[in-house]
Amino acid sequence: MSRGSRGQYFVGVDLGQSRDFTAIAIVERAELIGAWDPAEYAHRKMAELRLRYLERIPLGTTYPDVVDRVRQVTRSAELRERCYLMVDATGVGRPVVDLLRIAGLGCPIMPAIITGADAETNSDGYYKVPKRDLIVGLQVLLQRGGLQIAAGMKLGPVLVDEMAAMRVKQTARGHEQFGAWREGEHDDLVFAVALAHWGARKVYPRRLYGDDGCWTRKGGEVAA
Repeated sequence: MSRGSRGQYFVGVDLGQSRDFTAIAIVERAELIGAWDPAEYAHRKMAELRLRYLERIPLGTTYPDVVDRVRQVTRSAELRERCYLMVDATGVGRPVVDLLRIAGLGCPIMPAIITGADAETNSDGYYKVPKRDLIVGLQVLLQRGGLQIAAGMKLGPVLVDEMAAMRVKQTARGHEQFGAWREGEHDDLVFAVALAHWGARKVYPRRLYGDDGCWTRKGGEVAA
């Protein structure tokens, strides 16, 4: 199997506060050319998701400095004009989104307000995304082997531990709450990766692992 078109990158940012880290995750959607099928007279077009990078910004970093760091990432040589930014706009996130929008990131911004609702909505440039969709979507992706985690990634084991610590709690009103099992544990990496995965699904609604149902014909033509 060979590499197809240049990959697209999805940058998830989970904004922290004084006691919580701000986390950045970069997920690449890579398209690969599969085996030739003489019956269809075409190559299979495959898609893979690859977790390329994880970062925790030090506690106490100001939001303007966080914005500067995100700008460095999105305007890096590899990601420039090839990425989307998904940022947590819950709570203090809206003012930070305003800063990001005027920072010249060079990429589309998809701000997500994480809610306990049952369905996703979109208004005034903000997505309201159920927390369940983010977490369960990432859990299913990992269970199916749909996300490749780069070997040797320093925070990779921390991400795995965070996923293992995620629990569902029932409120008195019967609503589900997702979060770390023990008080004081972090879930910033989980939500950064989950936001990146959510963004990839929004931009590419086809299945993002294995065969996505497309065929690349001779001459470069692509048919669904």
